Amino acid sequence: MVNVNLEDVKKAKEVLKSIVKETPLQESKTLSDRIGANVYYKCENLQKTGSFKIRGACNKIANLTDEEKSHGVIASSAGNHAQGVALGAKMTGIKSTIVMPETAPLAKVTATKGYGAEVVLNGLVYDDAYAKAVEIQKETGATFLHPFNDKYVIAGQGTIGLEIFEQLDGKVDTILCPVGGGGIIAGIAIAAKGLNPNVKIIGVQTDNIPSMKESKVNGKVTTAFKGATIADGIAVKTPGDTTFDIINELVDEIITVSEEEIARGILFLMEYQKVVAEGAGAVTTAALLSGKYKPQQGENLVCVISGGNIDVNTFYRIIGTGLAAEGRRYSFSATMTDKPGGFLELISIISKSDANILNANQTRLSSGGAIGKQVAEFIVETFDHDHIERLKDEMNAAGFEIQDLK
Repeated sequence: MVNVNLEDVKKAKEVLKSIVKETPLQESKTLSDRIGANVYYKCENLQKTGSFKIRGACNKIANLTDEEKSHGVIASSAGNHAQGVALGAKMTGIKSTIVMPETAPLAKVTATKGYGAEVVLNGLVYDDAYAKAVEIQKETGATFLHPFNDKYVIAGQGTIGLEIFEQLDGKVDTILCPVGGGGIIAGIAIAAKGLNPNVKIIGVQTDNIPSMKESKVNGKVTTAFKGATIADGIAVKTPGDTTFDIINELVDEIITVSEEEIARGILFLMEYQKVVAEGAGAVTTAALLSGKYKPQQGENLVCVISGGNIDVNTFYRIIGTGLAAEGRRYSFSATMTDKPGGFLELISIISKSDANILNANQTRLSSGGAIGKQVAEFIVETFDHDHIERLKDEMNAAGFEIQDLK
């Protein structure tokens, strides 16, 4: 039974009108031409605190009683809800404590502290932080602010849906939205389906933590965790029961994307859209680039970029992964006969193929200790996967033993 409706979302919009930004809706000509749909990006990465989470957090805080505010607030978060709660609490003049996973990006931890919150680190994923927050809440009596399984939080996130419809004059066919615990997609689904029941709502999760997808398949809340993810903002093992009920009723489909596909999405957004997105914010792009979601020709398709709070060091590593996935960076080892001119011959082949050497490391003996052999490891810039295959063919034809490196 859905306990949040379109009127709740409209009330939230009134509450938030002087607090949050109306974020831009940007068309992507490159992606539109590539997939044959009219693709627009809802840029919540440009929202205050760098993510949509401030909408739900501030709507919830605005609806607290004076008694609840007097005890201060506590929240658990992978990072973005943390910043929304911290800023909302600071604006309201109340104390906030935030429990975050130890794996939360340093940028998110630092930003949360910068908004005046006390930060406690615990566990590897959101669920671990949540357990610790519940423990602290019992000890202190602070008011707990759930990041997604809450009526006011869901309504606050739903204001994104209202803005999308206003910005496209109601001409919306499909909305692709990241899914973790389910707060943002539940809110957007309520708003969008309330305005037009025919709008398709598609959720996107990571392959590594497909909790809402499996919940929808099983018809009940299901815990799922297969490994860590670069999409830390949606790293939720167990979704909420409230959000699940809404999603089960209103969301048309949930698909999943791989870590490599997410990295490609981040790279695409930076290179072609000039947008910095965190992993969770790039999953919708990943769904389109990978072909996991195939739109109808000419439809108006909105991809929600949920946030842009990505650690610079993480960003650097992800870009490398994305370049490799695109065939624009290739790492390999070459075993050759230990003779004068062998290494120079290999470099000459690479140069003539128009590949650019980024790194080269030569050893005297192969790892197996074979007499008269040496191994060199390279990282080179290439144009695409076809270019890599041509380069490998040329090196193999010259007698070099080539092995791909991760």
